[in-house]
Amino acid sequence: MSLPPHLQELAARVSNWGRWGTDDRRGTLNLIDNAAVRRGVAAARQGRAFLLSLPYDEDGIQTGEVPGRDNPKRAMHMINVPYTGDISNFCTSDDSVTMGVQSSTHWDTLAHVGYEGLLYNGVSDSTIDQAGSHEHGVETFGPIVSRGILLDVARVHGVDFLPGGYPITGADLDAASSLSGITIEPGDIVCVRTGHQYHLHSGDKKRYTESHPGLSTKSIQWARDHDIAAIATDTMAFECWPCEDPNVLLPVHMIHLRDMGLIQGQNWVLDELATDCASDGQYDFLLSASPLPLTKSVGGALAPTAIK
Repeated sequence: MSLPPHLQELAARVSNWGRWGTDDRRGTLNLIDNAAVRRGVAAARQGRAFLLSLPYDEDGIQTGEVPGRDNPKRAMHMINVPYTGDISNFCTSDDSVTMGVQSSTHWDTLAHVGYEGLLYNGVSDSTIDQAGSHEHGVETFGPIVSRGILLDVARVHGVDFLPGGYPITGADLDAASSLSGITIEPGDIVCVRTGHQYHLHSGDKKRYTESHPGLSTKSIQWARDHDIAAIATDTMAFECWPCEDPNVLLPVHMIHLRDMGLIQGQNWVLDELATDCASDGQYDFLLSASPLPLTKSVGGALAPTAIK
């Protein structure tokens, strides 16, 4: 059994299969309509921009625990090459990179997780092969621009960072929403801060990667009730790790991605933004978060940007 009965019931209750037609491959991104984009544009009131991405470099967060999810390896293949042979004329440098597309800040696509042989909207998981995902590749996302809302759960609890394994619930998200003073509307993108990147800043990569606070199964109904378009966190696993039930591996991934069609963001950098939001009381912003349209990819590398 992939999910215990109570989670099977939850998955059926929050399912979006067929909601946008049998051919839908974008899931909750369909909720980003013109009104959601205009809310985002209206939130860019001050002109301050915040990069929400970790660096893409060889000293990244990957430790080898997930095979193939390698930190970026960059190589120069042209260095000041004079195309005409004359160094006083046009000279150029080029480089290339090899990496796991989920090695740093990224979106999980709807091809990333399935169960019982199916992906979102009833698509067979046989549509993924050595060429990639033929139905749910990241190129189906299109542009992702909407209103973003920071839900600072760590600040709600009065701590710099939540403890490893802390299971964030719908009640936690409601409390953070109250702190923000923002009413969440369909099509908004929610960024959940746990403060867990404190450990990265302090040089403890092992603590960052081994045990994480994160979304729990008790937050899933909240996401469906609010009809958010996407949700991102500042942790490796997105959901609480170790999981709530040691017999059920990553159930939030399973239900969000396979049943709801709700894309998940991981390893987003939220601390600087959170400090700024706390200082001026503005917790909403224009969020630009389009992934690289790598055809058939099951992960979406990106450098999201928040503009207040």
